[in-house]
Amino acid sequence: MDPQTPPAVPVDTVDGAALDGVQAAAQGAVGLPSAAHDLSVWALFLQADWIVKSVMLFLIFASIWSWAIIFDKIIRIRRLREQARQFEEAFWSGGSLEDLYDRISNRPADPMSSIFVAAMREWRRSAAKGLLASEHLRESLQDRIERVMNITLSREMDQIERYMGYLASVGSAAPFIGLFGTVWGIMNSFAAIAGSKNTTLAVVAPGIAEALFATALGLVAAIPAVLAYNKLSGDINRYANRLEAFAGEFGAILSRQLEEKH
Repeated sequence: MDPQTPPAVPVDTVDGAALDGVQAAAQGAVGLPSAAHDLSVWALFLQADWIVKSVMLFLIFASIWSWAIIFDKIIRIRRLREQARQFEEAFWSGGSLEDLYDRISNRPADPMSSIFVAAMREWRRSAAKGLLASEHLRESLQDRIERVMNITLSREMDQIERYMGYLASVGSAAPFIGLFGTVWGIMNSFAAIAGSKNTTLAVVAPGIAEALFATALGLVAAIPAVLAYNKLSGDINRYANRLEAFAGEFGAILSRQLEEKH
């Protein structure tokens, strides 16, 4: 062996740190990032522009409030149906309407009971004042009873339909609000590309991901709101028809009693 020739060094004895340094230098030479961007949901929120953050927070709040309204309406409509069923059983049981009125007149439990109480209260007031003697006064009483029931029904339905407009607004506006955040985020991404003069995907991807996350939040808020609004609107309309049918039937009963007594 030539004494001037250095001995060969095995490949597996090369220092790992030196190899990592060579790889990092190679990555820098070809323009590759040395660390991967964090594209988690929380990181996308933190890295977003303040306007995009505001859009995201608004959509998150809108979605949470929408779900609170949805659950409240579902539970309330279910309870109102059960209360209406119980009242109808008591109403059509054949007992005295006067006794039923005396039991529930102080605190009507549901809209149907409120309609019944309002009509019976008007009936009793007119009878106590002797306004049932003439045909004209009886016709006027029937009109007042119908008007009182309609007013009570409208007032009760306004309470049931409360916040339904909010669901409709979220369902229609949330996608556009999210789209605004997306457009703003993409504009910032293009501005960053122009400033860095680097068009690699690693530079573009984080900004576009943040922008698209705003659109995703808009859809997350809008889709449940639209579906719930359609479902709850149908349930409320059916319940309103049930109240209107009861008001019509009760009005006919009172009119028949007026004719029988006079």
